Amino acid sequence: MSYTIDTIIKRVGFFTAILVVALAFLIGYDAVMRYLFSEGSIALQEIEWHLFDIIFLLGLSYALKHDKHVRVDIVFVNYSSDTKHLVQILSMIFLLIPFSIFILNGSFDMTIQSFMQDEVSSDPGGLPYRFIIKGVLFVSFFLLILQAISEIIKSYSNLKSKKYLIISLIVISLLLLFTLLDLAFWTNPIWLIFMLTLVLLLTGFQVAFVFAGVALFFALISDELGLNVLDMLPYRIYGIMGNVTLMSIPLFILMGLILEKSKVAEDLLLNMGKLFGGIRGGLAISVVVVGAILAASTGIVGASVVMMSLIALPLMLKHNYSATLATGAIASSGTLGQIIPPSIVLIVLGDQMHLSVGDLFKAAVVPGILLIILYILYILIYSYINKEVAPAIPNDEEYSQILKDALIAITPPLILILAVLGSIFAGIASPTESAGIGVIGAFLLAILKKRFSFELLRYSSIESVKLTSMIFMILIGATAFSLVFNELGGDVMAMDFFKDEVGDKWTFIFITMLVIFLLGFFIDFIEIAFVVVPILVPIAHAFGIDPIWFAILIALNLQASFLTPPFGFALFYLKGSAGELVTTGEIYKGVLPFIALQLIALLIIVLFPNLIYLLG
Repeated sequence: MSYTIDTIIKRVGFFTAILVVALAFLIGYDAVMRYLFSEGSIALQEIEWHLFDIIFLLGLSYALKHDKHVRVDIVFVNYSSDTKHLVQILSMIFLLIPFSIFILNGSFDMTIQSFMQDEVSSDPGGLPYRFIIKGVLFVSFFLLILQAISEIIKSYSNLKSKKYLIISLIVISLLLLFTLLDLAFWTNPIWLIFMLTLVLLLTGFQVAFVFAGVALFFALISDELGLNVLDMLPYRIYGIMGNVTLMSIPLFILMGLILEKSKVAEDLLLNMGKLFGGIRGGLAISVVVVGAILAASTGIVGASVVMMSLIALPLMLKHNYSATLATGAIASSGTLGQIIPPSIVLIVLGDQMHLSVGDLFKAAVVPGILLIILYILYILIYSYINKEVAPAIPNDEEYSQILKDALIAITPPLILILAVLGSIFAGIASPTESAGIGVIGAFLLAILKKRFSFELLRYSSIESVKLTSMIFMILIGATAFSLVFNELGGDVMAMDFFKDEVGDKWTFIFITMLVIFLLGFFIDFIEIAFVVVPILVPIAHAFGIDPIWFAILIALNLQASFLTPPFGFALFYLKGSAGELVTTGEIYKGVLPFIALQLIALLIIVLFPNLIYLLG
């Protein structure tokens, strides 16, 4: 049975991967027709967002099959094989399956209602039969349940001892019975929901399933709420499905993966290394420059860090670079994609804070440049003071030839960056349209460099589906969690605390920045953006804080979460790809100065807020 389910989900995954490419080309074609020939089509635009919906919804089960739903693995990574299988079984039984059944029921009612009312598009020229796309929500969670059953079967068959599974099931069942005695809320339910979520996250359960399952659990046991508090959740998810801003996420991911696989980034790094290698710290500076270029063309931290650690790290260590400086430069430069547009962080923040993504992109340019300057200055000063950490590398090639090769390598991605960001900044195209054009541009670069292949297309599209679905499953879980959290009075409690106990704008900013920074040690930016940020937005509004400036402060802070141990994703990517070349201790030591530089950049933007508006 497990094999049959896996085969079905595998085919679904390939189908959605094809749709990712189709979506990119449709959006690019639509943008060209509309802006060059004034030939727009409402039906075509609705087909685009229907494709987007199908991609991330059907991809949920495919991401689960490949274990792509992110978890806080501080403790999980040290578990025995049996314990990992046990966590997976419990996650499926008590978190994912109950939530999915609830969504199945609600989405079925929503679909039937749409069918009975013969619902069509509200826009002239739009598509009929709106129940079809609503039905995809039902199908996607049905497939998710099937894959969850498959995961249970596989994990159960791999358990060497069934004893702890039986004990766990008995203990959890007793705890669930205990909640029926109306003794669960012996303290403020806000603290209970927070503590249960924190414990489950740190234990290693998948983040999205924790948020979803905990929300359903508290809605079920609370006398104040009941399951009816989540009745509108399928409609909330349908709202996510129709969010045009979020449609750019899979496209920017696809663009970045194409550039990674076509080795455009590798060419850049090798040529920049030669260009700057003649000065002390030159290789580290080239890593920063390439990291910035990759950030502006891909925005994918994992791809940037892995690529630079595979190519630049052995080269730097071979030329007697300090392991701490080398790892610090690679990890920090790889995270520049979280602040330099087109950043996934900024897209998510724009959606959650109800801000223009284009305005956020403009506002983030100067902070991004500031970080690059701080990194380069630190490398130059550190290598000048301590001449052994980053020696100069002699090169027999003529500098004019090195410069020519570097210009040839840097020109294509720069043109792509100007086309994507320039069209957004000029107001010519939306981020989604620019992303579609960017994907087409990335394909053309791969073809021009004679590196385009079916394997490149397959890898890029499939990984795009997995990453996109992971992000949107967290958004769905966080939406459910926020509904219950707010109904229990969590938003009012936070507002009262900051207005009555704090009562000062600057204290609020200090506390929120500190909390986000500390959370970044343990959980990913996506969870913070989807759960914490919506709580802070109305409070910031009450204090009269500039929302664009506040969003940039949060983005700068979230960028640091990729570097802060023990759960900094960039550190995992670096260690995983570097192998035995460097130790975990050297990586942790290496990123500390760069974390300090990020905090300095944050402080500069706090003290001089007008810097973010230099581009208008």
